[in-house]
Amino acid sequence: MPPTFSIGEVAERFGLSPSALRFYESIGLLPEPERTSGRRRYTQETIDQLAIVAAAQRAGFTLREATTLLTGLQADAAPTDEWRELAQDKLAELDALAGRIEEMRAMLHRGLACDCLALEDVEGFRAQCVAWADADVSAPR
Repeated sequence: MPPTFSIGEVAERFGLSPSALRFYESIGLLPEPERTSGRRRYTQETIDQLAIVAAAQRAGFTLREATTLLTGLQADAAPTDEWRELAQDKLAELDALAGRIEEMRAMLHRGLACDCLALEDVEGFRAQCVAWADADVSAPR
């Protein structure tokens, strides 16, 4: 019989509270676990799902989006339309973020290469920051 884990063990492993795991179950993010003597017992499959949720959250996914991510792909069916739409939207967001990261990386490299006294002295820094702020304010959420 494969090992199972208590709610406390799983919560500690992922830095969550037991109530967070119960909430995840209530919204369908995690399947309701089997119980032994009335206590929740989580399988390795649940641990794997939580690892995916944690990775998705670090990448900016909401819990709702993480639920779609997990439930939209099943071994016995094609990806759902909702999953495909989420994947396309998130890829666009990640690509845009990667572009902003590369721009900032280039500016910091230019700053390190010059004898500037302040970041504002790096060529184009202030203009780029203003452009980013304007783009961020107008971006849909």
